[in-house]
Amino acid sequence: MTNSSAENSFSVLLNQVPRLMERTSVSELSGGLTNRNLLIETPEGKFVARISSNKSELLSIDRESEYRNSMIAAEAGIGAPVFDYLSGQGLLVIGFLNGRTYGADDVSANLPRVAQACRTLHSAKPFVRDFNMFEIQKKYFAIVKERGYRIPANYLDFADHVGQMSAAMKILDDGKVPCNNDLLPGNFIDDGEKIWLIDYEYSGNNDACFELGNIWAESFLELEKLEELVTAYYGGERPEKFARAWLQALLGKYGWTMWASIQSAVSDLDFDFWEWGMAKYDLAQSEFTGDRFQKMLKQVTQK
Repeated sequence: MTNSSAENSFSVLLNQVPRLMERTSVSELSGGLTNRNLLIETPEGKFVARISSNKSELLSIDRESEYRNSMIAAEAGIGAPVFDYLSGQGLLVIGFLNGRTYGADDVSANLPRVAQACRTLHSAKPFVRDFNMFEIQKKYFAIVKERGYRIPANYLDFADHVGQMSAAMKILDDGKVPCNNDLLPGNFIDDGEKIWLIDYEYSGNNDACFELGNIWAESFLELEKLEELVTAYYGGERPEKFARAWLQALLGKYGWTMWASIQSAVSDLDFDFWEWGMAKYDLAQSEFTGDRFQKMLKQVTQK
């Protein structure tokens, strides 16, 4: 069944892609906090059209990099196939993956398989840009401050904590691998045989432990689940990597808070970005000030 609203809104754009012109059905997929995702059925098969906002550059999203990195992930056999890209028009057409979209409970129940999927992606050829949340958090904050967007109370009180994290994690830095960097539960698709990873908006070469920590944090899992994920990924207990993933998750919560402030001000999507960001910030505050923070700073430096 065709969603008349989506068809009316995007027909001119979709008609620029020959393979989509004979579409028989257009429906909107759920999810997507920076774009609209349409499921399009044609006699040739099913496709997903990812249509991005023109405000993406404020969020450190480079659509050209997303396209090229999506191609690399597809070549590695972990991302959906890529069919079309209209540069400058915010349209990326990928294949539809038949499978179950995960929720947090699914992530929790499949951590060894999640780890395997991450290893597959992290073994791909390098992405076309890097992703560093230390740098991105500063960029987000500069935008928020310059434009007068909302800043949570006491946000800057933790700048020194971030500096301590940066210094500690430089000691046993293993370098970067191609990472998705935004593996919410909904970005895992399980076809029954393997888990696919989708959505490469924030993809870039990064610390593998950011990926692991972010998966854990975005699913709001218990601490022992992070240890299980790290152990599965590295093939054995690695206390220093566990600490690293925990610290990277904390950095993510702190950085994504500013992302949420920007989105709260500029996005036209019907979603409460401020509430979403404050949930992360509340967790970040409690972790910065808790006893575990200093323990993790020490543990991340010791093999």
